[in-house]
Amino acid sequence: MAKYTREDITRIAKEENVKFIRLQFTDILGTIKNVEIPVSQLEKALDNKMMFDGSSIEGFVRIEESDMYLYPDLDTWVIFPWTAEKGKVARLICDIYNPDGTPFEGDPRNNLRRVLREMEALGFTKFNLGPEPEFFLFKLDEKNEPTLELNDNGGYFDLAPTDLGENCRRDIVLELEEMGFEIEASHHEVAPGQHEIDFKYADAITACDNIQTFKLVVKTIARKHGLHATFMPKPLFGVNGSGMHSNLSLFKGKENAFFAEGEGELQLSETAFQFIAGIIKHAPNFTAVTNPTVNSYKRLVPGYEAPCYVAWSARNRSPLIRIPASRGLSTRVEVRSVDPAANPYLAMAVLLQAGLDGIKNKLEAPAPVDRNIYVMTKEEREEVGIIDLPGTLYQALSNLQSDEVMVKALGEHILEHFIEAKEIEWDMFRTQVHPWEREQYMQMY
Repeated sequence: MAKYTREDITRIAKEENVKFIRLQFTDILGTIKNVEIPVSQLEKALDNKMMFDGSSIEGFVRIEESDMYLYPDLDTWVIFPWTAEKGKVARLICDIYNPDGTPFEGDPRNNLRRVLREMEALGFTKFNLGPEPEFFLFKLDEKNEPTLELNDNGGYFDLAPTDLGENCRRDIVLELEEMGFEIEASHHEVAPGQHEIDFKYADAITACDNIQTFKLVVKTIARKHGLHATFMPKPLFGVNGSGMHSNLSLFKGKENAFFAEGEGELQLSETAFQFIAGIIKHAPNFTAVTNPTVNSYKRLVPGYEAPCYVAWSARNRSPLIRIPASRGLSTRVEVRSVDPAANPYLAMAVLLQAGLDGIKNKLEAPAPVDRNIYVMTKEEREEVGIIDLPGTLYQALSNLQSDEVMVKALGEHILEHFIEAKEIEWDMFRTQVHPWEREQYMQMY
């Protein structure tokens, strides 16, 4: 059922002294974009008549076909709590449409909807996501530029005074709750300066919207504390990187399709095992999307709790997939490789498409690996069929293009522009001379 009608929105805007509305959307690389309009233009926006120049957005359209329309999703209406001084600012997340009224195929949010329709055709009614995004807090310098100086020396679940980010994190939670988030946990993570805030699962579109809103709130409130929040996967050498573990479940009506009461030790349904099998089959090929930067692959290395091996388990945290202990409606598949630099709409599209491929083709999941994979030798891993995730963005992009199912998950337009942007990124990195190289080779040769 809809949360808001257009009448609700116009009434609330007037009652709450809203002066500006941000019409938000997400580009192919996962960056939040917005067109800000005065409240006098709200009716026009609610009539789906607000246009913008799509040619100026990364990977959208060429200049000769640039007119795009913003269709606000009324259920995403929210007033930013921190903007009350001279009139408030509200937000509506939008889908992007062509001038002829058809959904724009380069819109990541529309693309996820397309994959969800395929899920519904198989008899499922909902795809739920519970994300666990991690981030670092660094101090700002006198010019308000981020430094590499951490805001604390805390560790996993530490309390103040070690965790100096606690006040900032508390303020982030309070702002999120005022915006309607249901926060489940907030704590310091393993690395110094690293934090995690978990919010309640939701259907995939809503959860992806929440991730984008979450990033915006975290960065905004951190600035107010003189800190820079970054979702870069591996900002520092020698400590854990930041992940965004993604807890996934499929529903048929009110029934969790992954749960089978009394069925074996794990009480997982055949659907759950098939979904796991699909994720495992396509994992090396969707990694370019779930881990989309050069830096992502500095996190996916042994020794820092990030999964770099394709396996699953209900008992340990070293494989790519973990099955948390909760059962019943909470039965879920946790994919641990995803990082917070990923475009959440694209990441969920490839994960869902991979899982559905397992279900459609009745793939069989391999046996779980309940040993610590990090201490297994290469030969031991090969013996039980464990393969590695790609080691570089270049390898991951090559894998992505070779997988028809993953190509289908993105669609032709998004795939083409995603690959083009990421190949440029890889080339820029590949041709740059890095400080490590000078440290190693300047005096030696």
